[in-house]
Amino acid sequence: MAHPSVDKFGKLIVTSLRDRAIDFFDLLAKSHWKTPGLQRLQSDLRTFTPAQLAIVRRCIMQSIDHGMHDFLFALVEAHECGQSVEIVVNGENVVPLSDGLHGEQFTDDGWIARFGKHPELPDESP
Repeated sequence: MAHPSVDKFGKLIVTSLRDRAIDFFDLLAKSHWKTPGLQRLQSDLRTFTPAQLAIVRRCIMQSIDHGMHDFLFALVEAHECGQSVEIVVNGENVVPLSDGLHGEQFTDDGWIARFGKHPELPDESP
């Protein structure tokens, strides 16, 4: 079981970054947004078939997950190199509390599975 401070940080990352970004795309694909800067993009997305939108959604999810992994790995590297970059939760630096912060999001009992609204998708097409 992960340390409570590590899980608190993970829940924040998954719900505030990953889930919100995926939710944004889902609403974008439904032409929900009224802001002028998004109208052209929403119009372009309306030309996609449902299968094409599903592929784009999987690309978005993979990109977010990859970015999260690289960010978390950079935190681990910064800690190991003594760069004075820390994520402090409940007064504790979360990096040394985990045996691999960059892997916490994955696995069947990782952050995405436990805290996320959008489960990881298999690699195959829908």
